[in-house]
Amino acid sequence: MQDDFVANLRLLCGYYPSIAEVCRRLDINRAQFNRYLSGRHRPRHVTLQRICDLFGVESHELDLPHAEFRTLVQAGRHARSAAFGLPTEWPSELLSQGQEGMARYLGCYFEYYHSMSQPGWLIRTLVCLEAREQGVVYQRTERMRVRSGARTCHNRYHGLAVRLADRLFLVDHETLNGNEVTQTILFPSFQSQVHRLTGLKLGVADNSERMPCCVRVVYERLGERMSVRRALSQCGLVAPDDPTLDPELRDRLRNDIAPGEQHFRARH
Repeated sequence: MQDDFVANLRLLCGYYPSIAEVCRRLDINRAQFNRYLSGRHRPRHVTLQRICDLFGVESHELDLPHAEFRTLVQAGRHARSAAFGLPTEWPSELLSQGQEGMARYLGCYFEYYHSMSQPGWLIRTLVCLEAREQGVVYQRTERMRVRSGARTCHNRYHGLAVRLADRLFLVDHETLNGNEVTQTILFPSFQSQVHRLTGLKLGVADNSERMPCCVRVVYERLGERMSVRRALSQCGLVAPDDPTLDPELRDRLRNDIAPGEQHFRARH
């Protein structure tokens, strides 16, 4: 069983550019992770859960016979590919055209917008864009605790990103509950380094009302030293007057309509 666990873990790591990248995403020491890969140690429960969350598998699946696990993972990747909207769903010429210039936008971002389900609050989520064979895909993770002491709730969205005629289009769907599709349109960055992206987001409130909403949104690029684990710990509801927020960011999130405007418009 331990040999299967090691082989299965190595298979999952093979879907990433390097072991170092896996360790960075897990926020795990490389030497410690090498012990898991060699079979000398087995991860404790908390660490094992982080590994499973990263690769999208269940803990018991890692102990399956390797041949069975490989088939399961490959089937799961095909299913995720379909969920990301691959050429069978999107015209191949659109996908090909939409990947031009996307490399500079790869990486992780904090996403800010006025919460659709908790009016009066901002929400900070984590968005990670990656290049795959079919194009640029991303995962958007919401982490919300409505009140102190309440259980933390999560939503996870998988999507596809394309760049068409100087606009970035992101379309995703919620994978844990299967109850929402969202679309985000962003202005590209014309600076030498991507720092912030602004635009509009369309979705529904994640409550019993399920009200369709459109809000202004800001993507803020994370530094390379910020681990995914640390970034997730900072996600959740944020008060609009939180002193740690940049005043310029708050201004860009205001959902007001200027005199004479006939549409709810994005702003640079």
